Amino acid sequence: MSNIPVFNPTGTERKPTFKEYAIFGRAKPSEADPDPKIYRMKIFAKNEVQAKSRFWYFLKKLRKLKKANGELLGIHTIRENKPGKIKNFGVWLRYESRTGVHNVWKEYRDLSRVSAVEQMYNEMAGSHRARFKSIQILDVRTIPAKGCKREAVTQFHNSKIKFPLPHRRPRVDKRFRSTFSATKQHTIV
Repeated sequence: MSNIPVFNPTGTERKPTFKEYAIFGRAKPSEADPDPKIYRMKIFAKNEVQAKSRFWYFLKKLRKLKKANGELLGIHTIRENKPGKIKNFGVWLRYESRTGVHNVWKEYRDLSRVSAVEQMYNEMAGSHRARFKSIQILDVRTIPAKGCKREAVTQFHNSKIKFPLPHRRPRVDKRFRSTFSATKQHTIV
């Protein structure tokens, strides 16, 4: 259960609040069906308890299988293959708003799937007022640069991109420094 560090300009590492779980479950074996079908889901949740709850919630909606009539076969944490490499992620989701149900395609640029999903939850809460319970993630994919559509992601695909720092305070030589200055410093160079 390693937490992937996320870049933070202040120099401190921030750990993602979500983890990705692979959960396996099936209906309890019975005389009518001694070998029931096994279902697997990838769930993004804060902990195992929440992941199991979401698994049974979706399985009840999709296959009419309740927790009381089913059993969990396993739960595993999925880790990122290359957590240090920046990637483009596409998230396909549906969410319930005040007016109805909407299908949405979102794109994010991040180091891991978990961090991209966390970005998605934050954006959906901020822009669309969609809460965690009303969002269903259908698919999360790593997409190549040519497959990206959104301007927020494609603007970073330029290999000659620059981030200039326009308002820099030039360091004054120690001989000319004083505690108080009569004039304001010019920061535009």
